[in-house]
Amino acid sequence: MALSVYFCGSIRGGRDDRDLYERIVGVLQRYGTVLTEHIARPEITEAGEDALDKGDKYIHDRDIAWLQQADVVVAEVTQPSLGVGYELGRAVTMNKKILCLFRPSSGRVLSAMVRGAHNGSSVIVRDYKPEEVEGILSEYFTVTFPPL
Repeated sequence: MALSVYFCGSIRGGRDDRDLYERIVGVLQRYGTVLTEHIARPEITEAGEDALDKGDKYIHDRDIAWLQQADVVVAEVTQPSLGVGYELGRAVTMNKKILCLFRPSSGRVLSAMVRGAHNGSSVIVRDYKPEEVEGILSEYFTVTFPPL
């Protein structure tokens, strides 16, 4: 069974981590279909995507539909983003499996609302260094979705 993965990363909150998102999406594609692979595209700027053509409501509704479809949510939460926070809140309400990745080396402090959601089972928050991302994802997917 191929998993559906919803990846969260900042768009309008800032694109400083776009290269890292691209690496993460590349690794996630080993585990299933990444519904939101566009988050990593270089042509997506802080202005967002599709907004001029289709509008914010279209983006919201499409992304909520993808979130409902997803088996798992992986979020890079280092760059503060209202959208990512909103997606995570909705994912918790939908009882999704959630992995949040945060880089303490950024000098930022992760929101208590995200770090405090860690419960060791359905919501996992992991501090990491970029070079650890492949191993963390491998471990997470092997433990959370063991092969049959």
